[in-house]
Amino acid sequence: MTEVDNGQDQGYKKFKSYALATDPNQNDKATEIKLCSFARPHMRAFHCSWWSFFIAFFIWFAIAPLLSEVKDSLGIEAKDIWTSNICSVAGTIVMRFVLGPLCDKYGARILMAVVLMSASIPCACIGLVNSTASLSITRFFIGLGGSAFVMCQYWSTSMFTKEIAGTANALVGGWGNLGGGVTQLVMGSVLFPLFKTGMSANTAWRTVSIVPACVAFLTGFTILGISDDCPKGNYKEMKEQGVMQEVSAAASFRTGALNLNTWLLFIQYGSCFGVELTMNNAAATYFKEEFGQSTESAAAIASIFGWMNLFARGLGGFTSDKLNKKLGMRGRLLTQAVCLSVEAALVLIFAETRDLAVAITILVFFSAFVQAAEGSTYGIVPYVNPPASGSISGIVGAGGNAGAVCFGFCFRQLETKTAFNIMGYSIFGAAALTCLISIKGHRGLLIGQDSAVVRAAWQQSATTTLAVPQKDEDEEAE
Repeated sequence: MTEVDNGQDQGYKKFKSYALATDPNQNDKATEIKLCSFARPHMRAFHCSWWSFFIAFFIWFAIAPLLSEVKDSLGIEAKDIWTSNICSVAGTIVMRFVLGPLCDKYGARILMAVVLMSASIPCACIGLVNSTASLSITRFFIGLGGSAFVMCQYWSTSMFTKEIAGTANALVGGWGNLGGGVTQLVMGSVLFPLFKTGMSANTAWRTVSIVPACVAFLTGFTILGISDDCPKGNYKEMKEQGVMQEVSAAASFRTGALNLNTWLLFIQYGSCFGVELTMNNAAATYFKEEFGQSTESAAAIASIFGWMNLFARGLGGFTSDKLNKKLGMRGRLLTQAVCLSVEAALVLIFAETRDLAVAITILVFFSAFVQAAEGSTYGIVPYVNPPASGSISGIVGAGGNAGAVCFGFCFRQLETKTAFNIMGYSIFGAAALTCLISIKGHRGLLIGQDSAVVRAAWQQSATTTLAVPQKDEDEEAE
């Protein structure tokens, strides 16, 4: 492993040299990503980030492919299942709002560990439910684990420069979201049939979730000791050494919440990640009821949606980064608008499809653009207001769950086709909001101009870190 000198001494640093090239002007954040490296602090945090979110996603939707079995065992109706689906994503909304500013104050590592270990407990207890109420309450508390996304994105942003933020955030987010597809396959098509060989189907679904619960608790405990909050070390140590100021979580949240761009991205993220959460809850049941598939085969088909995270979200972030180098922020906004528009069109086509093979094919492309839009969204987030990036990341992330709640109510109250149509046209509306996003110093999709500082930054070579203009620089440029 080749170590790279991190430049001149800037006070306390836990590491005197790094395995990646870094930018000392951005607190030693890495300017490159080496996927096969596990070196501290950058790549160790990268891998801990996506794996932790992967496990959080896994336990979040561990019961989803088995809901048809739960429905039969408890003697409840489809509306009751949708009530539990809504509860599973609703709880995370508040947690994402709260954890964003807490990340600015305490860092992502400790909060990630706490959330994983806490959510593993209700996951292990899912087999104790005996009614719609107990199922909904248990899934509500399991769903709090979904807030791990905030730490996942904040951790990545803390370790990598803004020039590669789109790619880095998309990779850790996409590989984490992959847990939603893997859990459909592992829980519905592997572990559930395996458990059924030695017990009844009712006992099998009640006990199988203990396996992912144990993995989640162990993961949370492990990351505390093997990773770091940021390139220079852990927040606690840096504050003790006087190289990091104490951050007010309330002030951070207020700064992020008062920015209009935050709420526009909130809506847009609800139109992509909210769609993914809805499909994670509904896909297995949809293919079982609409196309007559068994529990195992429906779960396998539904897992395709999540498996696309292996590359699709990363591709969205990568495309955003590439167009940023050619067009600046306008390139990122263009990527966002296109991904959301194509996603919306595919939702409407999927709703009209009645052939299984065609439906699966459309599902593949539908999923790809959903996740590419997620990646492009978090290619924009780090630019909105860098000092409040944790709060903004949390608010935007909460938009995903808010979208899932809204779409969940549509599927609960309306015919499936009608719900899909509402989803599709809503996404078209969200895509149009890209025209309203206006980040200071950056050109918008249709109007505005880049400041001299910003234009010089994105027109430089790919190895140069994008500078975020300060207030006085913007004024001079104007």
